Amino acid sequence: MSHLYKQKEFELDAFGRLRISQPLTLFDSSHRFADNDLWNESITGTASSTFNQDAGLIELDVDASDGDEIIRETTKVFSYQPGKSLLVMTTFVFGEQKTNLRQRAGYFGSNNGMYFEVDGTTVSFVERNSVTGSVTETRVNQASWNVDVMDGTGPSGFTLDTTKAQILYMDIEWLGLGTVRMGFVINGQFVHCHSFHHANLIDSTYITTASLPLRQEITNTGDTSGPSQGKQICSSVISEGGYELRGRQQAIGTPIATPKVLTTDDTYYPVISLRLKTTRLDAISILTAASFLGVDNGNYNWRVVAGGTITAGSWVSAGANSAVEYNLTGTAISGGRILASGWIGTSNQNAGSIDLLKEALFKFQMERNTFTSTAEPISLVVACDTASAKTYSTLDWEEITR
Repeated sequence: MSHLYKQKEFELDAFGRLRISQPLTLFDSSHRFADNDLWNESITGTASSTFNQDAGLIELDVDASDGDEIIRETTKVFSYQPGKSLLVMTTFVFGEQKTNLRQRAGYFGSNNGMYFEVDGTTVSFVERNSVTGSVTETRVNQASWNVDVMDGTGPSGFTLDTTKAQILYMDIEWLGLGTVRMGFVINGQFVHCHSFHHANLIDSTYITTASLPLRQEITNTGDTSGPSQGKQICSSVISEGGYELRGRQQAIGTPIATPKVLTTDDTYYPVISLRLKTTRLDAISILTAASFLGVDNGNYNWRVVAGGTITAGSWVSAGANSAVEYNLTGTAISGGRILASGWIGTSNQNAGSIDLLKEALFKFQMERNTFTSTAEPISLVVACDTASAKTYSTLDWEEITR
């Protein structure tokens, strides 16, 4: 059989456009020197995860006991833009097939998405949705894949070995009711195995949203014959044809009558903090601009910090239709990751805008942990070498999910 089978099909994206336009990477993940900070993890029982520096991957180990489980999910969901093909690729190694061992990898969360599954000896592609208010799944077993069953008799001639390293791909045409093509990349070829078709077939959307996280799971659904190990390697989510921010722009700032007072010198204070509402953890909101004014003489160091713990203060809704809440009265911050930093020196009064690189906007996307149902704040944090220095600041953000 020709190893160029159907390659012309993959000269087109999910909307039939030639793949000559510039793709924009919304997300990529690899593990070179450590388990990166892009994933949350839920572990049950005696299961464990281990970073393997030599192989550059995460080992996911479960014992033989019923209920042992590891789920890893990205801290962000990824922005599907209507009318553009979303290309998802993720690499992994599943453990050997055994009774009561279920393994999954794909672009999905607890309520919606698409994934590849090996449950015992049953191999499937699965579409999960909650469009009726409860989770339902459409599971298509390997023998019923509608393009290439990958048992050696299909168009590609390949036979799928689920215990070997795989590059799972899917390209998604959403608009609520498009097609999802799923398969594997082998020898540089996109082997299209199955399409989930929806247009002209259903009377609603096929999933609630196509803005979803990446996720990998290994679960003992009962006692197994012995320990099992899966491996998580790399992932990428790509908007084919670029991406344009087209959300709702919002902003919040320090009130004129009550500037933030940095009581103690050389101490970092959260001036403004933003986070997703716990009722909208799958929303996409991105910090797009920041500005800062030092009222008193001194040298000010500002930081944009993701995560961390904000002490005290009140969280206030940014509006009934907003996915965001803000805190202007936090008294301290601990932990977190510094995303950007800079200095502003004042003589009398001086203002400065904070440069957030346009091409790095998704770096400033608000994060969440669905396993704990918590949102991670993103904060403008300031310190000054003068005690009781007063400051004003503003943060702008764009809410893509509307």
